Amino acid sequence: MKQLMLGNAAIARGMYEAGCKVVSSYPGTPSTEITEEAVKFSEIYCEWAPNEKVAVETAFGASLAGVRSACAMKHVGLNVAADPVFSISYIGIKGGMVICVADDPGMHSSQNEQDSRHYARASKIPMLEPSDSAEALAFTKLAFELSEEYGTPVFLKMCTRVAHSQSVVETGSRVERETIPYVKDVHNVMTPANAKVRHPIVEERTKKLIAYAEETPINRIEWGEGEAGKEIGIITSSTSYQYVKEVFGDSVSVLKLGMIWPLPEKKLIEFAAAVKKLVVVEELDPFIEEHCKKLGLRVEGKEILPMCDEFSQNLLRRSFSLPVPESKALSENVPVRPPVMCSGCPHRGIFYTLMKEKCTVIGDIGCYTLGSAAPLLAMDINICMGASVSAEHGFNTALGKASQNKTVSVIGDSTFVHSGMTSLANIAYNQSASTVIILDNSITGMTGHQQNPTTGYNIKGDPAGKIDLEALIRAMGIERVSVVDPYNLAQCDEVLKRELAADEPSVIISRRPCVLLKSVKTNPPLHVDPEKCRGCKSCMKMGCPSISIRDGKAQIDQTLCVGCGVCKQLCHFDAFAG
Repeated sequence: MKQLMLGNAAIARGMYEAGCKVVSSYPGTPSTEITEEAVKFSEIYCEWAPNEKVAVETAFGASLAGVRSACAMKHVGLNVAADPVFSISYIGIKGGMVICVADDPGMHSSQNEQDSRHYARASKIPMLEPSDSAEALAFTKLAFELSEEYGTPVFLKMCTRVAHSQSVVETGSRVERETIPYVKDVHNVMTPANAKVRHPIVEERTKKLIAYAEETPINRIEWGEGEAGKEIGIITSSTSYQYVKEVFGDSVSVLKLGMIWPLPEKKLIEFAAAVKKLVVVEELDPFIEEHCKKLGLRVEGKEILPMCDEFSQNLLRRSFSLPVPESKALSENVPVRPPVMCSGCPHRGIFYTLMKEKCTVIGDIGCYTLGSAAPLLAMDINICMGASVSAEHGFNTALGKASQNKTVSVIGDSTFVHSGMTSLANIAYNQSASTVIILDNSITGMTGHQQNPTTGYNIKGDPAGKIDLEALIRAMGIERVSVVDPYNLAQCDEVLKRELAADEPSVIISRRPCVLLKSVKTNPPLHVDPEKCRGCKSCMKMGCPSISIRDGKAQIDQTLCVGCGVCKQLCHFDAFAG
């Protein structure tokens, strides 16, 4: 049956049709929907893991038990998973194992433009790269086949545009696979002696995969029309292939690579010999280009195309000095609207308190990263998942007492479980007088409300094990644990000052559910009494999108306000009323 399908949904469908039985992932845009779609198939066990490393290890355990398994993550999540990935490459697999990784050119929701293709080469794991939803489904099924044939995990690399665009796919039926019996093998234990035995096997596997890359139909040549069609030959992959076809049609020859590692050699050399000019069109790093140059090919790439940001049709036209169609623009000069925390966001109160107290705030990854934006400007640095707590410890250790009274780290509940716990263990063990604030909004907010080990529900919304944060933190050796309501500014201020003054480690849990959760009942919107409002703009300091100034007076957007009451606590003239 043919249907329009999101790229990520097509991967999930491919998992289903391939007989996959276990999927473990950590949510991360643009990969999240893969697992959210896979869980809709009752034949596949799906879970949210605490982090990407755990997800890979879980998928590998299922493979070791003889069933097909998969995991999914965004590009920076692959950094977290890298440790087991490299070892699993040596060990090999039993049931087919697919590692889905989604890159984010243009950094729509990421802190860098990391190119995951380098991980395939470094870990010696084959990587497939679809360019639309139909290929996403087909390549997923192929990845499982290759995984079992060559005894290796297989990367399936997506990017934002392929993951979140829709195209037509033709679905098929699920094919159940027999469980491969587990056989005890001492060589699975990666001691140096066993790893030395496995490394040559991995190198031989790579040679076989290069031979496969030469013949596989997913690496295909599309010759241009007539002799003119061989004036330019373009080597490309992924979404760049779509841009090339839209811009050039059949006027150029194209070598479309569906297997991005290992890359073919003879096929590239033969294609280069058949065209007068050779160009590589690829987003981010010159991965294919460098491979071509290593083969001695004269090729253009990053001389005319950028290293940064995602490509587009018009970018290609400009790079190849082609006419750019006229585009329509709005006659109005619409101001840029930066992302902001939602009306009633529980994080706003704690960030306002941190701003007011002029704290140095070491931040983490989540929707609370928006605390760095104006007017709050309450975050000094942001690195990666879990780094806030470790960095605060280092900061305070370096500067001593002078920094400890004004320095905090902030981290979400999901991020704390992801990779903040070990960082807090470091503070507890080495006893820096650091104050850590855990922003517990009862959900994984930034990626679209996924459950996590602190919520008490699993990926399907069914009751599950729940981590008691207070008990966990005390068990780790932190004796000072406080819970505050971020809607209560006086309480936040009092507890923050008290814990900053303490000469020992402390944790403040700022606890209130995300206002966007269906289970959260909001209050009626507030309104402003214009007779009492003095236009002092104190209410604007917390950056609530519900509040604006019109004709010198504060106004509240009745469609946005959730009646949290934080603004009332900032007004000295009692102008806000429910």
